[in-house]
Amino acid sequence: MSVVSDIKLKRMKVALAGIPNVGKSLIFNQLTGGRAWVGNWPGVTVEKKVGKIRIGDNELEVVDLPGIYSLTAYSVDELIARNFIVEERPNVVVCILNAANFERSLYLAISLLELGANVVLDLNMIDIAENEGYEVDYVRLQSILKVPVVPTIATKGYGIDELKKAILSAMKERRTYVGIVDYGADVEREIRRLKSLLEELAPGLCRKYPSRWIAVKLLEGDEDILSKVSKLPHGSRMLEEVERSKRSLRRRVEDLESYITECRYRKALEIAQQVLKRIKTPEVTLTDLLDFVLTHKVLGMPIALSIMYLLFRFSFEVSAPLVDTIDIVMNHWLHDWLLSLPGLPESLKSFLADGILAGIGSVLVFLPVIAFFFLGFALLEDVGYMARIAFIVDKIFHSFHLPGKAAIPLVIGFGCNVPAVMAARTIEDENERKVAALIAPLSSCNARLPVYMVIAGAVLRAYAGAVILSLYALGILLALIVGWLFRKTIFKGPSTGFILELPPYLSPKLSNVVFKTWERTKRFLFKAGTVILLGVIVVWLLSVSGPGGYLGPKALEAPEVLERGWVGVIGHVLAWAFAPMKWDWRACAALFFGFIAKETVVGTMGILYGVGEERVTEAIMRSFTPLTGYAYMAFVLIYVPCLATIAMIRNELGLKYSLLALIYEVILAYFVALSIVGIGHLMGIR
Repeated sequence: MSVVSDIKLKRMKVALAGIPNVGKSLIFNQLTGGRAWVGNWPGVTVEKKVGKIRIGDNELEVVDLPGIYSLTAYSVDELIARNFIVEERPNVVVCILNAANFERSLYLAISLLELGANVVLDLNMIDIAENEGYEVDYVRLQSILKVPVVPTIATKGYGIDELKKAILSAMKERRTYVGIVDYGADVEREIRRLKSLLEELAPGLCRKYPSRWIAVKLLEGDEDILSKVSKLPHGSRMLEEVERSKRSLRRRVEDLESYITECRYRKALEIAQQVLKRIKTPEVTLTDLLDFVLTHKVLGMPIALSIMYLLFRFSFEVSAPLVDTIDIVMNHWLHDWLLSLPGLPESLKSFLADGILAGIGSVLVFLPVIAFFFLGFALLEDVGYMARIAFIVDKIFHSFHLPGKAAIPLVIGFGCNVPAVMAARTIEDENERKVAALIAPLSSCNARLPVYMVIAGAVLRAYAGAVILSLYALGILLALIVGWLFRKTIFKGPSTGFILELPPYLSPKLSNVVFKTWERTKRFLFKAGTVILLGVIVVWLLSVSGPGGYLGPKALEAPEVLERGWVGVIGHVLAWAFAPMKWDWRACAALFFGFIAKETVVGTMGILYGVGEERVTEAIMRSFTPLTGYAYMAFVLIYVPCLATIAMIRNELGLKYSLLALIYEVILAYFVALSIVGIGHLMGIR
């Protein structure tokens, strides 16, 4: 061990590390007091939370690292955490341990110590450990590991002041402790040999990483470290020496990577046996009782669906008065007021009312639903139930190479696809996160339901209920198939479906729930909202103008005028493309408007058929057969859900992935609709 004294303490950097569901977010919020901001790590979609705290003359920047299980860089989260610790060199790394799951948490702490980080251990959830009959002797743990250990209860704020003091103390007396695990005489001999060679052949790399740690990682077969070494001037020789060491050890150790991992776990177990005390016979806890019912192999799924349904109803029903108020103010009062302004050209008034104001209104109308949904979602997260949903469906999803957590965006998608895309953030692996976000829009959201009800009621009548149910099932089935195809092609990699921590049930903390709700709602408002506004303006321009020039606001009310506009042109072009489905140009143009929001499809049909929304059923009966109507509903289910969802995918994953979502959904929708019509004709259905 070495001790280095820092001369000046002013601007410092602190990193928080921990396995998932260890209370890291609560500790972060307790330290920063909510003074934080959320973004993404450079080049990836992993969420990055940063906050600042002031302690005396010291300004500390607190960075919340992704939840990880190790530093082996199997996933992008582990690589982010490792690279941040090595390259950003935080003054202190606070490793948060779960006192109720001590051994599993301690493995990460050992990995951090091997990396040479200046570690402070936060022993969280000591109250839950006591309820389960255990107590961790943190004084002895501190003596064994030679690093500060602070017991905390994050939900109650207990120990936070002591944690701040420990962080400041650790900054003044920096510790590096890399030789914590003994890998046995044979492996240790090869580690020493490679360590000496690294210090001779790769001094630059050894200044960045501890040389012993590099040697261990090379024997472990860490791809990131192997890649770094291969690019060095003497990289090929170094890799040859690594292979020589592996050949030498292979006679004694069959699987070197597993052996090294096992040694770390043995060390964690050895330490745990020294510091864990049983203080009483464990009682049946509330978590045990709830999990017996909520994760039951038969009851678990219907209960989960019921809870998510209640969340949808909560978000839509509670927000309904606000949505109606915003709709009346924006789309009626302000709209009519703008159109009645004297002295302004009709074109400018229409642009302001039907373009700008309509765009702002379409964003604000979403806002209450989104905010209340995120509020309910944050409550379920804080309680610990969201991890249970992932656990319940994990086996099914794993067969499609998807993690159980991918079910959460799909279930949320039944309410609204926008928060469904955002909910994919809970998935640790980046490839799995991207796939979950890309397939989430295949869940049939509430906005599609009016289209189903009108068309199914018009042309399928007695079978309408069964048909609508089949569309919901079709969406989930397609999501699983598309997810499987993505995982096999574009987003290859091992599935982490069975790596899952079930946290104990906890009382939600108001400040944490409010912070999560605000950050997610703000992201929707300022990120997706700008794209939605631009999209609405573009559709307005295409409606009031055409090949013959400017048509005026009357095009938005008269179908014969609208047909002469660019929207009419687009409708006729689409009608040619959709000729095999036998949809007329009006139905095709309604799909174009549905790109903004699915709710507009029925209203647009009323305008284009010249009958108004109230009598659109009669027009649909004349224009669709049961077969073509079902194909049309399937297309509405699958093709681009709405501009807000595409905007959110762009915000979460980037432009190329939003384009991928747009393209694959349109192609898939066309293929499915065409298949429905083709199969129907073969079966003699019309």
